[in-house]
Amino acid sequence: MVKITPTPLCGTVNIPPSKSYAHRAVISALLSGETTKIKNIDLSADILATLNCAKQLGAVHKYTKSSKTVTLSRQNKPKSPLFDCGESGSTLRFFIPIAMALCDDAKFTGHGRLMDRPLDPYFEIFKEKGIAFSLENNILNIKGKLQPGTYTIDGTVSSQFITGLLFALPLLDGNSTIKIKGTLTSKAYVDITLDVLNDFGISIKNQNYSSFAIKGNQKYKSQTYTVEGDFSQAAFWLTAGALGCNVSCSGLNTSSIQGDKEIINIIKNTGAVIETTNNTTLKALPSSDMHGITVDADAIPDLVPILAVLFCFCKGTSRIENAGRLRIKESDRLAAITAELKKLGADITEGEDFLEIHGKQTLSGSETSSWNDHRIAMALAVAACRCEGKVIINGAKKAVTKSYPDFFEDYKSLGGVVK
Repeated sequence: MVKITPTPLCGTVNIPPSKSYAHRAVISALLSGETTKIKNIDLSADILATLNCAKQLGAVHKYTKSSKTVTLSRQNKPKSPLFDCGESGSTLRFFIPIAMALCDDAKFTGHGRLMDRPLDPYFEIFKEKGIAFSLENNILNIKGKLQPGTYTIDGTVSSQFITGLLFALPLLDGNSTIKIKGTLTSKAYVDITLDVLNDFGISIKNQNYSSFAIKGNQKYKSQTYTVEGDFSQAAFWLTAGALGCNVSCSGLNTSSIQGDKEIINIIKNTGAVIETTNNTTLKALPSSDMHGITVDADAIPDLVPILAVLFCFCKGTSRIENAGRLRIKESDRLAAITAELKKLGADITEGEDFLEIHGKQTLSGSETSSWNDHRIAMALAVAACRCEGKVIINGAKKAVTKSYPDFFEDYKSLGGVVK
């Protein structure tokens, strides 16, 4: 339980490294088979899950906390690995095809809601390619290896399935093609994958996101890799700034291809101001004329909880649309953020795939729940800055370990009153 006494935040936060880039760098280092250094990496629960799964394929790693550096190398791999993916959807969906490229059979498990989250795009491939699988008692068993060829995959569920195949198919003894059925969602995450793969020596031809041409027998090249700052985490502090806190966010790459960099444009579109210093530090400033807007969340699902908080304090009505996929995250995020902001007095309505929010000047204090979801916990902590009474967030301290273990330490460093 975390108890917050509302107070304006003030100071500078060094934004944590991008979880999206870190996952991909660890996996690329593993697949290089050689010693690789990854700089600026935090051991959140999700990244630990990826490192633990890499261990199942023979990786060993050493973490130097003072420099936030992982040194990873690969030794012999187990014949029938068991991959415990924690609560990380990225880890599960990335490693399934990788394991099938490197092993004859493998088992996968996870915690929380992880094994209930959709895996149908892979199951359809398994059936088509004659790969045996079963999902029982929270364990996914797979027997059979990937072969070069054409893979048709539904692009509307999650880009993580495409990323998993993009990692694995270059390792096969022959050329392959990924054909996308439907419209690929969250293209920016595929862009991040292609960016990291290119840095590690893997060449893939992106044919306008409708298909990807992949040469076989490619070799991942080890290197020293530095992870850039995470815009999905910066979004919490930038929103706090737009709501009246004096917070600067350092350690960012303003030329980043991260989709969640869209938080900058969204905050500007409400009428608030964004200041940039040296292309690495951002600061949001409030405006007396911040107004409601409509946002399409299809490409930026991770921003929805904190956008809901931002819009609670914008004049008029705001809508967040195309957000149905949030119901299959760590929590049902549409239900979660609606329920908890209502406890604080917000005027928010939940639809099947949208949120509608009517802005107010302040919210009230209340006891709330994190729903064991890191982004719900952090969004509520930012909302507390504009509440008139104390805010209790049950389960918040444990929840944030998934992606941002030091969130409440950073909150305190800005003058936040947290118990």
